[in-house]
Order: sequence, then C-alpha cells, then structure tokens
Amino acid sequence: MKIHEYQAKAILAKHDVPVPRGEVVYTVEEAEAAAKNIGGSVVVKAQIHAGGRGKGGGVKVAKNGSEAAEIAKKMLGMTLVTHQTGPEGRVVQRLLIEETLPIERELYLGIVLDRAIGESVFMASQAGGMEIEEVAAKTPELILKAPLLPVRPLQPFQARKLAYGMGIPLASTAAAVSAMIALSKAYDAIDGSLAEINPFILTKDNKVYALDAKINLDDNALYRHKDLLELRDMNEEDPLEVEASRFGLNYIKLDGNIACMVNGAGLAMATMDIIKYAGGQPANFLDVGGGASAEQIKNAFRILLSDPSVKAVLINIFGGILRCDTLANGVVSAARDLRIKIPVVVRMEGTNVELGQQILKESGLNFTVADGMKEAAEKVVRLAQ
Repeated sequence: MKIHEYQAKAILAKHDVPVPRGEVVYTVEEAEAAAKNIGGSVVVKAQIHAGGRGKGGGVKVAKNGSEAAEIAKKMLGMTLVTHQTGPEGRVVQRLLIEETLPIERELYLGIVLDRAIGESVFMASQAGGMEIEEVAAKTPELILKAPLLPVRPLQPFQARKLAYGMGIPLASTAAAVSAMIALSKAYDAIDGSLAEINPFILTKDNKVYALDAKINLDDNALYRHKDLLELRDMNEEDPLEVEASRFGLNYIKLDGNIACMVNGAGLAMATMDIIKYAGGQPANFLDVGGGASAEQIKNAFRILLSDPSVKAVLINIFGGILRCDTLANGVVSAARDLRIKIPVVVRMEGTNVELGQQILKESGLNFTVADGMKEAAEKVVRLAQ
C-alpha cells in the first residue's frame, strides 16, 4: 500500500527522523494560513502517489502566504503528469506546505527488500536528488549497502560506515547516524516494503532532514496495523484494483487488450509471458487464489470486463484447491449475467477437469476450450485481433 509524502513524514517524525515543519492542506485558504503559520518562504508540494512531481510542475517555492495561495489555486485540481503517472496523470487533491531549508548537500537513503539475499538492505548514496534507478544504472559504485537482520535496526557501526562512505562531515555525522538508525526502526515497526528519503539533506548549520519521503507498506502485514489502514487514499488507486481488493482478488491493471484470469501468482506471470510470446498484450494480472468460490470467479469476470480495452479473455486454471468444475460454474454464471460478447478462451487442468470442460461445452455459450497454454495463448491472441 502506497501512502502520501506527508503521511510518510509523520511516520518518520514519530520515530525521530528529522523532517521539515509542514502542514497538509486541501483548500487555497488553508494553504495561505499554513504558509503564514510557518513563516517566511515555503515550498508548495502536490501530494500524489508518484515521483517526478517537481519536473511536472508539482513543487513550487512561495515567498509568502499570498504567493502560496496563488500557487495553490493553480495546483489544486490540476492533472499532474509525471514519468510515473503515465500520460493520464493524477488529479491533485491535497498539498503539503513546508518550510524551506538552507541546503548544503543532497544525499539518498533507502531501505528495500533484496530478494537475491532474502533480507532488507539499507542503501545510501551521495547522489541525492537523482533517480536512484539512474544512479544504479550509470554509477552503481555510488550506492553503498548494508544488510539488515530481521527485527534488528541498522547498527551504529553500519551507519557510521555509510556516513563515512558518503563523505558526511564530522559536524553532521552524529545527526546523520541517528537519522539512519531511526529510519531503519521506522521501517521495521510498520512492516514496510520500501522506505526512501530522497533527498536526505545536510544544512548549512550541520543539521540533517528528510526533505522528501516515500514509504510503501506490506499489504500482507496490514492486519497488524489497523491505524495505518486509515492512510489509504483510494483516489490515488485504479478503481478496478480497489474493487478487486474488496473481494480478496489480486488484480493489477496493465496496458494490453487480453484479460487474464489465473489461480496462482506464478502461473499468472507465466500466462502473461506466453501471451507476449504469442504476440499479444496482457491487459492485467489477476490471481483469484487457490480457494476462490464461484461468487469470486463471477466478480473477477465482472472486473475484467469493466476494462474497455479488453478484446478477449484467457482463463488459465490449474485445478487443485480450486476445482475445475467450481471455476466452470462461476464462469458460466458470470457470462450469462454479464451477457459477455467478447471471446473467452479457457485452459483447465487438474481436479475435475473433465467435468469442468463438460459444463463449459454444455452451457450453450461461446467458449473456446484449449488443451495447453501454448494453444490457449495462440487462440486468444488471434481472437483479440
């Protein structure tokens, strides 16, 4: 689950990571009042779930409250397009009004799960303010790493080594070390899947601050953090993904025109791959899970067909816990209720496969049954053209 910058900073501040003074606002009047309350020049920052806001016009400096109000008037309600939003952009509905700081240097701090070693890794770099992906591609030697052991924060000796590697001056080292350890404690406490401070700044008076912050939460651990669930902003999420989550379906919308319904994340990934191999473009990732009911299948079908770009559907099921006849009954029921007019290709294997195929064939509906994944992919690509 993604959260906004101001929410991430509130979490960091709670765990003693220094952050600038700021207020979240929703109206022009609130923006002006917040700027006057902070005093002096302020930064007006659009709050959306995407990076690259500055390049898209979503970060502006105001000299005073009146100027902050003028900026807020233009920014609130605007469609902000960045390299992460796609061409459709995101509508700005809230702003962060924040104090300006005397920046001396911009650094990078981040924590992410390294799947290769099966541990979270603390990353630090002197190349702050840049896209970390670009730094990794062009100058990987600038990214310093320290593995984090489970339920243990970054150790002081690791933090000091990172601070030295980034060239942090002695006058700022103690504050930087404390901030890095605090960041790792916050990441562990909230079951984060990503915590990033970019830039992490050193000021001219030797202080450190998280000037920007990004935190993603592990959805699978949210049952332990009921308070964090309140931070979810559904306006920033795809409506179909929100709808799918209501029924316990793992759905991610993509750009293609062939909808996929699969049970199991690995099989879903393989299905998207084989569609690409056959010359098609998957429209989504959808894992209905091993124990899906006929009602969940029906809702999954309805969500798939709500995407206007979908021209055909591929159902690829390995019947284990989810029996093939249960799937077939759910698909037939959904097809009748929704009056499906686009082609549907079904490939099933496993428990009760013969019964499942019989249900499909006797339904009187236009299903195409395939014997294997390769044949299913070729057929659905052809039908989607």
